[in-house]
Amino acid sequence: MARRTARDLRNENRFEVLHALFELGPSTRQELARHTGLSTATVATLVTEFLSEGVLHIATVERNTGGRPQERLTIDPDRGRIVGVDVAETYVDATVYDLALGTLGHGEVALDEHENDQAYVVGGIVHAIESAIEASSTERDRVMGVGVSMPGHVHPDAGVSVFAPNWDWHDVHIEDLLEKRLRIPVYVDNPLKAVILSEMWFGAGRAVDSLAVVNLGTGVGAGLAIDGALIRGVTNNAGEWGHTLLQLDGRPCRCGRRGCVEAYLGVHGLETTLAEIDPEHPALRQARQREFVEAVADGLAAGDPALTDLARRTSHYLAAALGDLVNLLNIPAVTLTGWTSEALADWLVPAVRDELPDHVMPGSLPDLTVEASQVPGNGVALGMATFTLERFLTRLGLASPGRTRP
Repeated sequence: MARRTARDLRNENRFEVLHALFELGPSTRQELARHTGLSTATVATLVTEFLSEGVLHIATVERNTGGRPQERLTIDPDRGRIVGVDVAETYVDATVYDLALGTLGHGEVALDEHENDQAYVVGGIVHAIESAIEASSTERDRVMGVGVSMPGHVHPDAGVSVFAPNWDWHDVHIEDLLEKRLRIPVYVDNPLKAVILSEMWFGAGRAVDSLAVVNLGTGVGAGLAIDGALIRGVTNNAGEWGHTLLQLDGRPCRCGRRGCVEAYLGVHGLETTLAEIDPEHPALRQARQREFVEAVADGLAAGDPALTDLARRTSHYLAAALGDLVNLLNIPAVTLTGWTSEALADWLVPAVRDELPDHVMPGSLPDLTVEASQVPGNGVALGMATFTLERFLTRLGLASPGRTRP
């Protein structure tokens, strides 16, 4: 690892102050110093920098008897606007946020999962972003940046979608394509990195420094944080838990291997399992993946025996695969996110909790938690907005990017 310089440490201190304000709300300099562990002098210097750039403002002034007035500082939400975008094989979900990451407007576009043309996908992304901007009544020149999560392997420094297997994309310069259409700075990354960032800022990561955020949808993967650091890997490809082995010589996976976790827990995996249980089940007649998952959730609520068996088998696969993840990383918390998780969590989470002790080594089991994500809204979009906020502050010289913790 590269040696950290004095400037790196100053940037990290700046980000500690910012993160503290997200956690505490309006705070005095003294409260920020206590929360971050930084000296009062350091906090005062950093606050002055934030105030000079309009990132913070003074919310209130408290006049205490016999003491100096206390200024309560807060992030200025009107400093600008940020767009976070979740792109999946079946949809584009865009949200406009203020600088304090409050939601202002939303736009969504359905994508045909069988269409992989670059122009078609880019058009859907642009349409969703423009719909969100219009819904938020935001003037385009107030948008400081757009963060776009792309499925598959993404190289964020180059703005390239390196490999998206469902679309058969290879080395697509998606950032350039979007910036030409939007005329707004764009940052692209992988959804696994976005969900772990949002979970560390606004979800389970507020209580623990190490966790996995498991995303279930068309694809399957895990965002990872260890000791407060986002795990990217050498090429930003860490977290491809969906392409680890669940069954030797098992079902074929879209990655070319057999027996991957995704072949059992991705939506196509659920369809395959249901076809094994009841090949004529009406849920299998749904043309689109999200409609299939919705039909499964409705059937489970109605007590459909075939779908109950599907949930039982799926939770068994999930518990075994999570057991490997926990045994490997010795993490204390696992959070489930993604649209499949959201639809089926009431059935999957309790069953996984019951079975997980059969798959986890005793030394990793104490205090292990498994829960559905409590991050508000779309966690991927929120994570991408947070990345974009980091990049904006970096351009101002006020933060260092790419950390789940300050």
